[in-house]
Amino acid sequence: CGFSATSLGFRSLFGNQVEIDSGELARVAVRSVNVYNQPWDKSPVLYARYRDELLNLYYEVISEHPILKNPIWFRVWRGYVHSAHLQKVKFKLNPVLSDLPKTGQLAQVTVPFTQAMRYSVINGWEPVYRLYYESNHWLMGVDTGPDGQPWYRVRDELLDLDYHAPAVHLRPIQPEEITPISPELPFNQKRIEVSIARQELTAYEGDNIVLHTTISSGLPTEVPIDAIPTKTPTGKFNVQVKMPSKHMGDGNLTSDTNAYELPGVPWVTFFAEHGVAFHGTYWHMNWGNMMSHGCVNMRTEEALWLYRWTLPVIGIEDWDKRGYGTQITVH
Repeated sequence: CGFSATSLGFRSLFGNQVEIDSGELARVAVRSVNVYNQPWDKSPVLYARYRDELLNLYYEVISEHPILKNPIWFRVWRGYVHSAHLQKVKFKLNPVLSDLPKTGQLAQVTVPFTQAMRYSVINGWEPVYRLYYESNHWLMGVDTGPDGQPWYRVRDELLDLDYHAPAVHLRPIQPEEITPISPELPFNQKRIEVSIARQELTAYEGDNIVLHTTISSGLPTEVPIDAIPTKTPTGKFNVQVKMPSKHMGDGNLTSDTNAYELPGVPWVTFFAEHGVAFHGTYWHMNWGNMMSHGCVNMRTEEALWLYRWTLPVIGIEDWDKRGYGTQITVH
């Protein structure tokens, strides 16, 4: 009965409330966002939209009234919404694989979100995480789900357990998508510089810039002496570990969408202690502003580029790759 309600709501979200072909879509990635009369947070608030609701984006506006360093707003129904806490999404269903490699198949979510479920003998099917657009997950098998359709068995590498998600919502990632970029260059010809003050990342091959972009680094909040700092550390580092999918957060198995749980963070390149990494981001678009718990948040497509470009090289079948990798300077 619990599943039926969840499933019905999910179908309603994509079937009745949103015109999929009307243009770009964005998912609300926080508890709520305000829709304003004008692209300015001092103008009247018209209404609110809530976590995981979808917005039709009519066009982008570069406002004369940026919020912090982010001037990007979107025209939506009746008003304007700031881009900071949205995620641009698409909706695509995928063919289902009948056989998966024993070592697992990496896959990416291709719908705004999909509701993962876990089966137990005592409670039957129960909701766990929502898996969000462009998050990556390891698939270990195909089973019949609570709706009688094929669902992939998804392995959570942090908690070392499995749950299930609708197979049509996950696209297997192909080897050519993570082909290394310029792997023939000598080790000392690749380097990355991150400016905390400017919230920018620059990648170099020799003296040539091959990537220059805005990022979101760690918030410099006060934490107890024995707690992990949230400010991105400065200094010289090297890539230590690369993972195509990582569950970040508190490590709780929960269906609470407001919990600090980020399963399937994509294209993770660790470089400092306490798990500080470059990675793709599916929970905001507030580039140029500090946002994270210490990591360097990046646009997912740019995190993938960095993942492919940095050393050590990692293959499609690898859950992680360790090694003394590309040099990074954070200042």
